[in-house]
Amino acid sequence: MLVRNLKLPLPPFFLWKLNLGGSKKPKNNESSIQSSHLKIFSLKLIVLLRYSRQVEQNITISNRTTGVGVRLVDNPSMLRHYIMVLYKAGSLSPYPEQPPQSGIRLHFLGGAKEVGNVGCILEDRTGTRLLIDYGLAPTKPPKYPSEAPKVDDAVFTHAHIDHIGMAPWLTTYRTRLHATGLTAAVSEIMWSDTYKVSDIEGYPLAWDKRDMEEALDSWYTHQFREWFNIGDWRCRLHPAGHIPGAAMIEINTPDGTLVWSGDIDTRDSPNAAGAKPIACDILCIEGTYGGRDHPDRDEEEERLVSRVLEVVSRGGTALIPAFASGRGQDVLRILHRETPNLEVHYDGMGTRVTREWMGCPEFIFDSKEMEAAFNWSKRVTGKSDRKKALGADVIVTTSGMLDGGPALWYLNRLRHNGSNAILLTGYQAEGSGGRKLLEYGRLPIFGNQTRIPLEIDKFNLSNHADHTSLCNFARRSSPSNLVIFHADEDAASKIRDDLAGEMQVTIPNNNEPIVLQFPD
Repeated sequence: MLVRNLKLPLPPFFLWKLNLGGSKKPKNNESSIQSSHLKIFSLKLIVLLRYSRQVEQNITISNRTTGVGVRLVDNPSMLRHYIMVLYKAGSLSPYPEQPPQSGIRLHFLGGAKEVGNVGCILEDRTGTRLLIDYGLAPTKPPKYPSEAPKVDDAVFTHAHIDHIGMAPWLTTYRTRLHATGLTAAVSEIMWSDTYKVSDIEGYPLAWDKRDMEEALDSWYTHQFREWFNIGDWRCRLHPAGHIPGAAMIEINTPDGTLVWSGDIDTRDSPNAAGAKPIACDILCIEGTYGGRDHPDRDEEEERLVSRVLEVVSRGGTALIPAFASGRGQDVLRILHRETPNLEVHYDGMGTRVTREWMGCPEFIFDSKEMEAAFNWSKRVTGKSDRKKALGADVIVTTSGMLDGGPALWYLNRLRHNGSNAILLTGYQAEGSGGRKLLEYGRLPIFGNQTRIPLEIDKFNLSNHADHTSLCNFARRSSPSNLVIFHADEDAASKIRDDLAGEMQVTIPNNNEPIVLQFPD
């Protein structure tokens, strides 16, 4: 089949960056890409893959613009991709060519009416253009934002993969990457893990290791409240409270001030001080928990500790799956403070993240206490340590949604003893192992649907601001315009309904630019 006359732009299903002539070879039983007579060196192409239940074995794709022809030989048993479209960076970007005549334009590449997958271009009449965040949603399969246009600068709010996951792709443009020092330090761990998982699970990724290495050399780091210039704008970062190093962005343009919240929490957590409102003309605020309020944080921590002690008192082990950057460290701090006599083992990627945290103590709320809690825990560094951990009082480990990591290894062994328990401390996304466990009492472990006959409890230790906190934060910032992102449509609507009489509220759509005016 010859693919011709394609109508662009196409929806960004799966992005796979190929370096033609490179050394990476396809795995057995997976698609192989064969090309001949290629006289193009180091040509980086993006492959847009569309998954289908129907697989055609011999697909030929012709691209007369680049002169590249590719033949896809597929194994029907893998139910793989059946349409591939090749394009170079910049060829499919839906971004407008000209700057706005007045005000500031916001163009969401992802993160509008959805949680995660964040990326937004800001541009004003001066032609100053800035990308804020560029992540991917770690769903199965992952969800990617739209292709970014050429940008000289990008600011990243924090080192969670739904905010930084696509940053290495920006090496296409030699983009300068801005963030706090801690966000930059943790980025290598997060990118390396994303690359490893993509290889294990067989989903395509828009960048490769060379891009990652180049991105690591592209960081420009900033302290909180330190001014720096991007084009005609003055910018500075403020603590966001979400995790250590997470930042809000204050942007002073020639016409007015915009604040981008990133992910925020107005409460103090064990490791990060809460976000404070910033007076501005335009406020872009996350709305993850729109329409929902959290239980009292102190009470939830007490409930967690009580449940841990109950499990230990009957001779069981409490398995606490926790996110690598933020939640795991919070749990360690809580247990160290309240249950110092327990034997707590710490496993997974969180141990590497914590070491990076301790190298940037200026971003940690009471860094000495964090260091004390980390040193108190028994770090798991190998197979022998992991076997010893099975006899511990508590195991804190990744992944927080039970989608992989050591947590599945432990769960597979702890499930045989009814005295053990699973204590979930974070959001369990639809389709995740944790959500399946909550709904069906089973989840996939090493490819097998496995019943887990253990007690399961869930605790709300979220590091996102809830509905009331978001609305109060917006009111105290006193913007004339409020933009709600990083929220599903229902959550965003709940915030809009509360604030619509006090300010102009916009719920944007991805790839539909909006232009907001600053007050005179």
